[in-house]
Amino acid sequence: MEKPWATLGVDLHLEPTGHGLRRGLTDALREAVRSGRLAPGTRLPSSRTLAADLGIARNTVADAYADLVAEGWLTARQGSGTRVAERAVVPPSGAPPQRRERHRPVYDLRPGSPDLASFPRTEWLKAARRAVTAAPNDALGYGDSRGRVELRTALAGYLARSRGVRTDPERILVVAGFAHGLQVLGTVLRARGARTVAVESYRLDVHEKRLTTAGLRTRPLPFDRLGTDPSPLTDEGAVLLTPAHQFPMGVPLHHDRRAAVVDWARHTGGLVLEDDYDGEFRYDRQPVGALQGLDPDHVVYLGTASKSLAPGLRLAWMVLPPGLAEEAAAAKGEIDTCGVLDQLTLAEFLTSGAYDRQVRSARLRYRRRRDALVEALADRAPDAHVTGIAAGLHAVVNLPPGTEQSVVRAAAWQGLAVHGLSFFRHQDAIADPQDALVVGYATPPDHAWTGALDALCRVLP
Repeated sequence: MEKPWATLGVDLHLEPTGHGLRRGLTDALREAVRSGRLAPGTRLPSSRTLAADLGIARNTVADAYADLVAEGWLTARQGSGTRVAERAVVPPSGAPPQRRERHRPVYDLRPGSPDLASFPRTEWLKAARRAVTAAPNDALGYGDSRGRVELRTALAGYLARSRGVRTDPERILVVAGFAHGLQVLGTVLRARGARTVAVESYRLDVHEKRLTTAGLRTRPLPFDRLGTDPSPLTDEGAVLLTPAHQFPMGVPLHHDRRAAVVDWARHTGGLVLEDDYDGEFRYDRQPVGALQGLDPDHVVYLGTASKSLAPGLRLAWMVLPPGLAEEAAAAKGEIDTCGVLDQLTLAEFLTSGAYDRQVRSARLRYRRRRDALVEALADRAPDAHVTGIAAGLHAVVNLPPGTEQSVVRAAAWQGLAVHGLSFFRHQDAIADPQDALVVGYATPPDHAWTGALDALCRVLP
């Protein structure tokens, strides 16, 4: 059965980037024919259809088709459309064997990324133009390792009103992503003599690796319906938590446990590392405020633009206790590692209100997707159901016992990428294992969301 044209650009892994859209698309199509991924006689989609699939202008596709027809790779006949030419492709003599490409899935429901197609390009460019025009000449130098003061000032104001964070620009450190911030903190903790950091039973292993690379051990805490249980904490140097929306289980930390973990930090001198990765995205009520607001002297607040804008910006921030700010800045290094122009643009984006508009727009989009997921499962897969609060960019879909691995394998055969809950479980987790999928409903672009949801429902028991 032929694939629908709307997914052809994804299936062929066409990425018209690099030396301009037209040349990039031409090169990608030529390579698809040369490598055999497009067999002789294959009919290509119309220029209008492929342009819509790839999000580019129709003329760009038409010009790329015309170039390849002229080169002999394609043929175009009235009434027959554009097809791959019927000709043998002979590799050059002595050419090394081509490396097999790692094919991307048709649909990607792995958590961790927003809808990248919804990045506010036009508003970002406007903010960049204003920011660069207003920037002093010395802003283009090596700069303050803490980050541009314009961004730190804008963040201090935004975090205070949106997340209840108590800080000032002098205690904010701009870093190149959350993992970079964790690496800096790992260096500081090890220098202070810490040996162990407590973590959650379910977590991202890439974050744990940043801590172990710094020479720290990790110890998982128990987890139940109230969230992570801090009662086993003793003399650990720090504890890493996602209190507003536990990743990936999707529950907020109970208020009694929020107070308990802060009390532990006060009495032992330990630090609470608060990962507020998607705290702005709550759909059924106002988001719970940051844990940092309870005790700014013992909580390190970490935020990022990866979910609200795009991870490719590599922009994140840490709000540090007064006694830790200088140590963290020294551990980061003397030269700012984050692009100055992007920092200035984000500062303008925040102060102009464009960031708030982007968050409101994304919040509405993701709420609709979550609602559609819940409704589809109730109708088409009643044995699977969503758990956790209505928040964030992912949902946990519980499965019948013993079915997680078979569902993940079936999804892969269908071209659907999705992670089982066990993928995020700490090897020494103090929690009862359960079968579930962690579905990143924000990841697919709008035009692929319905297809991704259909594919998910097909593989569920």
